[in-house]
Amino acid sequence: MVVTASAAPAESNYDRKSELMAIDRSKSGIKGLVDAGLAKLPRVFVHDHLDLQIKSGPPPAGVHIPVIDFAGVNTDSTRRAEIIDEIRNACTKWGFFQLVNHGIPVTTLEEMINGIRRFNEQDPEAKEQLYSREESKKVTFNTKIDMSQALAAYWRDTLTCVMAPNPPVPEEIPEACRDILLDYTNNVMDLGHTLFELLSESLGLNPNHLKDIGCTEGLYVMGHYSPACPEPELTMGTGIHTDSGFLTVLLQDQIGGLQVLHDNQWIDVTPIPGALIINLGDLLQLISNDKYISVYHRVLARNIGPRISIASFFRTFIQPENALRMYGPIKELVSEDNPPIYKETNVVDYFKFKHVKGVEGTSALAHFKL
Repeated sequence: MVVTASAAPAESNYDRKSELMAIDRSKSGIKGLVDAGLAKLPRVFVHDHLDLQIKSGPPPAGVHIPVIDFAGVNTDSTRRAEIIDEIRNACTKWGFFQLVNHGIPVTTLEEMINGIRRFNEQDPEAKEQLYSREESKKVTFNTKIDMSQALAAYWRDTLTCVMAPNPPVPEEIPEACRDILLDYTNNVMDLGHTLFELLSESLGLNPNHLKDIGCTEGLYVMGHYSPACPEPELTMGTGIHTDSGFLTVLLQDQIGGLQVLHDNQWIDVTPIPGALIINLGDLLQLISNDKYISVYHRVLARNIGPRISIASFFRTFIQPENALRMYGPIKELVSEDNPPIYKETNVVDYFKFKHVKGVEGTSALAHFKL
């Protein structure tokens, strides 16, 4: 699936680690590089292997990314049944849909985007204290680079907040986005409970089934900020990947750049004002025994910006109280005619394989097949 693209040659004297460490030491992120007058990409951001053979662009005629209207989901039983059918169809064929009339006010969505903008555009000194790669911290800010592997860096700065089950104390959240982050994530948690009820019902399960096995317990929020890129054809905002957890709620601004892989074509996800994007993660594909799919997606770098998006991941965390909880195909979904496809795993083993070994552009799920 991945082919070699022409890009800057790998200089024989190139010192990747030194370049990464210089970016980290500045603690100012990509925005700091741009503000300093960057005109050419540092070598560490250049992706030598971009997926150029697969067609990319708007959907072909007659192909439409599903858009599901949530109006009436809790008040109209007929409409709720229709929504469950629409979710089942979208999760089976796409693993991905846009959601409108979801109940979160547009003003809240706009202010959440503005909050991430405010955080990134404040004085660098205000961000430096949060710059860290310590995974034990609940609130961190950094540039998406991998210090341990020879993977190219992504063109984005990210504020990460672990908001559930044990949220940070409010004072740990940057003042520039504190109030709106707390308000927005409360709304997302409420929406998540509804989504997992509908997903349970769409699989023929009790409405509380997915909630009862912990799918709604953890919420991990990443606010991405991608300044305009001087050479967008050489890098990526986010590489080819599937999400790790159960489900992701994505809020994006109107700049675009997100693409989803469908029928071997990269399809633009055109922003819809006021909409949220829902995409399924690997663990939901695993526990649904491939009834539902976790889809490949990526974000192109752009020469306009900043592009701002907020991804909220419902996933179980590597913490003592739930790290060893086992997840495998739900027993109600398997039978003699439809045997389990995956072995059981816990989140420690799953994330160790996916993130420590690095599997960009390939599926981690293959490792857990029986």
